[in-house]
Amino acid sequence: MSDETLPLRRAERPRRKWLPALPPPVLLAFAVLATMLAAAALAPLLAPYGIAEQQLLSRLRPPALLGGDGAHLLGADHLGRDVLSRLLHALGTTLVIAGAGVLIGVVTGTIAGLISGSAGGWLDHVFMLLVDAQAAVPLTLLALTAVALVGTSPLVLVLIVGIADYDKYARVVRAQVLTVRARTFVEAARALGASPLRVALRHVLPNIVSPLIVLATINLSTVIILESALSFLGVGVQPPHASLGLMLGEARNHLITAWWLAAIPAAAIIVLTMTTAMIGDWLRDRLDPNLAA
Repeated sequence: MSDETLPLRRAERPRRKWLPALPPPVLLAFAVLATMLAAAALAPLLAPYGIAEQQLLSRLRPPALLGGDGAHLLGADHLGRDVLSRLLHALGTTLVIAGAGVLIGVVTGTIAGLISGSAGGWLDHVFMLLVDAQAAVPLTLLALTAVALVGTSPLVLVLIVGIADYDKYARVVRAQVLTVRARTFVEAARALGASPLRVALRHVLPNIVSPLIVLATINLSTVIILESALSFLGVGVQPPHASLGLMLGEARNHLITAWWLAAIPAAAIIVLTMTTAMIGDWLRDRLDPNLAA
């Protein structure tokens, strides 16, 4: 083989390229999500007004494109608060609560699934019984009970959101553990004297990370809607703080006279959930070997 053919043969080798393989809709979803994350992170710098700053003379002022002025680009609410400023802070609140809730669900569900799938026997039945019991309790009832007992706070909301989906992660992890632990390399580790904890953390857990990432990304859109719904019902974020669901709930009394107050946070929720769901679907197609072409 001559040296002249080596560059050609190397160039012909298939390479795993991520960015060129991104479809245009997924690229757009990443760009939109990155923009929203940056806007939420820089909200204190980008917001033209304070989150609770009131200007009663500007109450129910429409956005600039609907006849308003440049002082309030997205209009003002029923208390004269700038909608753009509250929207920027609300994005951050919703994303932090949803992200923390997903993280709690992933951690608790992964621990429960690892213990259940690795131990087996009566311990497996106990954990799955707890998972089934949690899934059988309506989330709204759970949220109302928690609020009645300890009151409304961001921490309570994060815990409620985290508990809401932990059963999904527990079931997925348990199923993956039952599949992975029957493979040759896991049996070889056991034969060499590895403890069950070492087998679970060193050999099983790294092989179930991809399904967890996909499930967490897909569930993020569901958690965002859940947080918005709880705040809309009044058991989530409380004034003077702002979240997308709280802004939507405050606007329901002005749907006829100032419909944009509900349309703006609703549009933000739709865009946020669509982008995260689209990214989650792409990650599933990319990381799931059963769907690979």
